[in-house]
Amino acid sequence: MDFATIIGIVFGVGMIFAAFLVEGGNPAALFLISPFMIVFGGTFGALTTSFTLKEIFSMPGLIMSAMMLAKGNDASIRQLIDVMVNIAEKARREGVLSLESDIQGELSDKKYDPMLRKGLRLTVDGSEPELIKHMLENEIGFYEEQQKKNAAIFEAAGGFSPTMGIIGTVMGLINVLGNLANPDELGPAVAMAFVATLWGIGSANLFFLPIGGKLKLKMKQEVVQKELIIEGVMSIQAGENPRTLKEKLDVFLSGR
Repeated sequence: MDFATIIGIVFGVGMIFAAFLVEGGNPAALFLISPFMIVFGGTFGALTTSFTLKEIFSMPGLIMSAMMLAKGNDASIRQLIDVMVNIAEKARREGVLSLESDIQGELSDKKYDPMLRKGLRLTVDGSEPELIKHMLENEIGFYEEQQKKNAAIFEAAGGFSPTMGIIGTVMGLINVLGNLANPDELGPAVAMAFVATLWGIGSANLFFLPIGGKLKLKMKQEVVQKELIIEGVMSIQAGENPRTLKEKLDVFLSGR
């Protein structure tokens, strides 16, 4: 679990809400039905126009994904380097065909990127180095495109929701101006009108855009891991010295 994501959202929302209470605000004034309908209903409508329903309904899963640690974090990178070096040692000692048992055994664990098994499988099958590299690089390209598309859903929501908030505020002010005959009701009515803007801007900058940013960050971290796998697989296929391989792969940890 990536607690930074959860802490960031909770802290941001909590501080804004606390500041509102410190100024003597009434919490009930923030939770009105019509602003919610306009902001979130309008945002959902705009999203369904821009994306497919399948992509929209994938958002809960993507939110959960953003709250999980990326496979390309420091700990997993170090573990992967150790695994690659061990595989290289076995391949040098017993030959690449001996890796079949690892592919079907330990490396079938979900904690390992499937791309590692695929690369080693191609190596064991005797595929040409150029073909192996080409196939694995294509897989990275497809992965990047998919993850960018996932992040784009939240970035789009972050653009739509403030606009929907402004629409809600304008609608509220129209009602206010149509009720000028009752001056005592103008203050509460104006305050109610701006709740939509609050929720629109707040949801964009405290939720939608940060989630989109975290998905992009995870993508970059996991791409580093996939590039490490390509480097490792190509070195194993070439029969390089395991010590040399470790030095090459340690570069992926530099500056992290």
